[in-house]
Parts: sequence; structure tokens; C-alpha cells
Amino acid sequence: MLAQERHELILRSLRRHGRLRVADLVAELGVSAITVRRDLAELDSAGLLRRVHGGAIGTAAADQASPGSRLTIGIVVPSATAYYSDVIRGAEAMADRYGARLVLGVSGYDATTERERLDKVLGIGVAGLLISTAQGDAVERLDARLDDIDVPVVLMERAFGFPQVAREYDHVRTDHAYGALLALRHFAALGHRRIAVNLQATVTAYWLRRGIETAAKALGVEVFLSPVDLPARGDDPGAAAQLDAFLAECESFGSRAVLVHSDEHGASLVERAMELGLRVPEDLAVIAYNDVTASLAVVPLTAVCPPRRTLGETACDLLLRKLQHPTTPVQHLSLLPTLNIRTSCGTPDR
Repeated sequence: MLAQERHELILRSLRRHGRLRVADLVAELGVSAITVRRDLAELDSAGLLRRVHGGAIGTAAADQASPGSRLTIGIVVPSATAYYSDVIRGAEAMADRYGARLVLGVSGYDATTERERLDKVLGIGVAGLLISTAQGDAVERLDARLDDIDVPVVLMERAFGFPQVAREYDHVRTDHAYGALLALRHFAALGHRRIAVNLQATVTAYWLRRGIETAAKALGVEVFLSPVDLPARGDDPGAAAQLDAFLAECESFGSRAVLVHSDEHGASLVERAMELGLRVPEDLAVIAYNDVTASLAVVPLTAVCPPRRTLGETACDLLLRKLQHPTTPVQHLSLLPTLNIRTSCGTPDR
């Protein structure tokens, strides 16, 4: 079958069904998937259809990426609550400004679930994709899916590039290393020279460690990184023992200043310290990281606050502008967090 004949059959099928899948066209035309994709690419270039993940849609359904149009953007995140709820709201607000809408997929921090959510989101024919991968910076667990996605992609709180992936991706992320610097600098301004740190096993922890090492040298303070796995809730089984173990480490190290990731762990630590007769902040000054629920703790927690909503807005704006101007250079953007000072850490930093 000649290419022109295949193109006519493809367009006829598209008018009939409104959407095409590569697998269906392979069976219908009796050619390879590579040939079908090449045909779709040629028809896309001619403006007769629009390629999407796994197939093609008609140009009437393919909204143009300009303010006021009703294009659809996919957003896939590990969670729709806590940290990422603000990221989603920021992206949604920016999409609204462009007259676009978001389609949400939640991976639950599971790589298999993420692949399923990506297939569903991409399958409806989104114009572009915002994604914060389930497995952090371990891009190999995506099974090279990033490089297979055929719509523009902007990463959120992730930073992939060569040699992890074949091409560079736009990304917007929080400078968490700077956030650690903010915390240690505030402790130093309050006169603390020995600082205990407890980090959860998350993507953020890597960047926090880098910031802590740099800040400790610059400020001339000593830092102890605790291996204790703190509980998020004080009523978790074994919680008291874990909290007591960390408090004992702080006493042994001679530290009355603690940086804890995240808010929930910081709140549990403060409650346990008070049960043991410690005063906060006189005997134990605490800074939490994330600032999602820090202000609601028994003693409101001083906290480093990543710009979550702004991150979502910026990532969505970057993607929408990329759709308008496909030749725009790849951008790697870092946003600085802030320090919100509350009761748990004494007097404000001037």
C-alpha cells in the first residue's frame, strides 16, 4: 500500500472515530508501528491531525496553546494532599489564566501506578505534561518513559538530564539546599553552635544534606545527622522510644537546636520533649521543614517554607509558554524557600 493510500485511510478513520490508536492502525493497515508513526508525523506536519501519546486526534479537538483557548494539560504527582496540594492549586490557577484545564493523575509514590496514570492522562490527548515522578530522581525506574512521551514535559521538584535521559527537560524545583542554609543561619544567629538534624528518607533529604554541609562550614557550627527514624505521629507504636532516642542523641551531642524534616515529625518531637519536662524553645529550639502544618503544632513551629503554590504556577506557565513557542530554550528554574519564624525557635532573626 502506498503512503498516499495509507494517509487517506488514516484520515477517513479519524473522521469516523475522532481518535486513533497506533496499535489499531497497525492491525487495520497491515504495516509496522514505525510506518504508522511516520505517517502520523507527516499528517501532523501537514496540519491534518495532531499526534498524541499512542496515536492521534483530529485538529478540531487539538486546541491551540494560546491564552483563552481550552487546551488540556496533564499533571501527574505522587500525592494530591499535603505538600503537593498547593502545587496542584498553583498549576490550576495558572491554567485558568490561559483558559486551559488540568487533568490529574496521582501515583501514590508507586512506579507501577505512575505508569498507569501516565497512560491514562496521555491517552486523552493532553497538549503537555507536568510531572513530579514517584521515585524521585531515580529516573531509570520510569523505564525510559520520559523520552517516549511525545508532548512537551516540565518536571516539578525533579531534575533529570544527561546521562539519566536522552534529552534535557524543563524543570522547576525548590532550592532545598538554600532552605537548609536558612535554618542553620537562624540557629547561629540565636547563638546555637551545635545543631542536631533529623531527615526523612525522601528526595528532599539529599539536597538538605548538601545545604547543611555547606552552611555548617560557612557558619562555623557543628552538625549531627541522626540516623533515628522519627515517627510522624506521637501515638505510633514505639513512637516514644524513637523520640526519646533522638532526644538522648541531642543531649549527648550537646545540642539545644534541632532541624527536623518534616512538620509532623517536628510536632511529635516537641510534644514528647514537653512531656519529659523540656521547655520549647528555652531548652530545645526546633525548626521544621515544609511548613504545611507547622503553625498548628502545640508550640507553633518555626519552619522553612518551600514556595509550593508558586512552583505549580511557574511550572504550568513554563509549559504553556513552551506550547506557544516550541523553540524556546530549555529552562532549569530554582525557587528559593522562606523561613517563617514562630514560637518554637525563640526571637526573630534580624
